[in-house]
Amino acid sequence: MRKVSYAEFGGPDVLRLVDADEPHAGAGRIRVAVRAAGVNPVDWRIREGQVLGAHPVELPAGVGLDAAGVVDEVGEGVEGVAVGDRVFGEGVDTYAEFAVLTAWARMPEGLTFEEAAGYPSVVETALRVLREAGVRPGQTLLVSGASGGVGSAVLQIARERGVTVIGTAGAANQEYLRGLGALATTYGEGWVERVRRLGRVDAALDLAGAGVLRDLVELTGDPRKVISIADLGAPEHGVRFSGVAGSVPEALAEAADLIARGRLHIPVEQSYTLAEAAAAHIDSRAGHTRGRRVIVV
Repeated sequence: MRKVSYAEFGGPDVLRLVDADEPHAGAGRIRVAVRAAGVNPVDWRIREGQVLGAHPVELPAGVGLDAAGVVDEVGEGVEGVAVGDRVFGEGVDTYAEFAVLTAWARMPEGLTFEEAAGYPSVVETALRVLREAGVRPGQTLLVSGASGGVGSAVLQIARERGVTVIGTAGAANQEYLRGLGALATTYGEGWVERVRRLGRVDAALDLAGAGVLRDLVELTGDPRKVISIADLGAPEHGVRFSGVAGSVPEALAEAADLIARGRLHIPVEQSYTLAEAAAAHIDSRAGHTRGRRVIVV
């Protein structure tokens, strides 16, 4: 099978499309014929060797955590899923023609494989940081870097829970944020005052790692009310860095329910082939995403 792999840590140029042995589903796992794989910032952070504590790597290594596809092997002890089912979930080395998943859910009706591949990690992350932020109905959450995959999910889930969201993004994404129910403003010079004019901030999320932690602490008045998923220097500011996943099966089940009820939709901004994985990482690292980027197999 074809698979994206790298033999050394480094930039996107270390990625290679190689022929590899097919993986197989062990106990408690399933294998899917991958139709699409989600592109996440953690993918290139792992490739660069940034997060080895949380994601140990043995080289050569594959790439990718999220996928959507068709089940073609079911491991021992697995119930409730059968060969031929359409699923989305998390696993390992998902930039490939076949991948083993460790957590999954059936795809909601009407969802394409490309769309489905964009949900697993971002919804788990969104649910986790909302829980850690502790915002309640009637409170206001500030989201820095709100137009990407996690931000898109946070805005919609928070709205569903009765939380007001102020979102920052580039000028081109202001209407996109408003369409998701957020009070939108641009980042850049004067952004703190623009946020203040929109309302009091009870908690804040840093989703982009744009060097705004001091400002977020100022706006909330307490570093304990700020969560970052993107700035590894967060602890230096007294801010929590959220990097340990919660229950992925529960997150997938909630995602499937929200999608089926029309309460959650994350658009696919751009698709790439397996051979274009390096370009996908370059674009992901550049940011300014509206929704998700995915690899189509």
